[in-house]
Amino acid sequence: MTDTISPEERSAVMRQVKSKNTKPEMQIRSRLHRRGYRFRLHRRDLPGVPDLVFPSRKTVVFIHGCFWHGHPCKRGQRPPATNAEYWRAKIARNEARDTVNLQKLAELGWKAIVIWECEMKLIDAAIDRLAAELDGNKA
Repeated sequence: MTDTISPEERSAVMRQVKSKNTKPEMQIRSRLHRRGYRFRLHRRDLPGVPDLVFPSRKTVVFIHGCFWHGHPCKRGQRPPATNAEYWRAKIARNEARDTVNLQKLAELGWKAIVIWECEMKLIDAAIDRLAAELDGNKA
């Protein structure tokens, strides 16, 4: 299947994909803050630049898009329609980088929690799981 828009238009669309302050990230941040959790954002001194950092709990949270990080859900396993080989390689590199970053965080004594985009359908359950993991990991 060929792309229905020009390469320039596709490039413009892809430039709009954000890595910080995404809608799922903002929803998680808002709900956690309302529950009284305080955190830091995007600490560049930690491997992977986590979306949320809870220094007192030595815990970080990554909010991953299913497609971009190769989650085994329906959305994450949907094959790209165009330039498929490029995207398969890109997603494989993302997965490998994520694995390395999680290992580095563990070596530094940090607990990492991953929230997947597909979990946002049941956001209250995702927040409850996240809160339970945070509360169970207090220093």
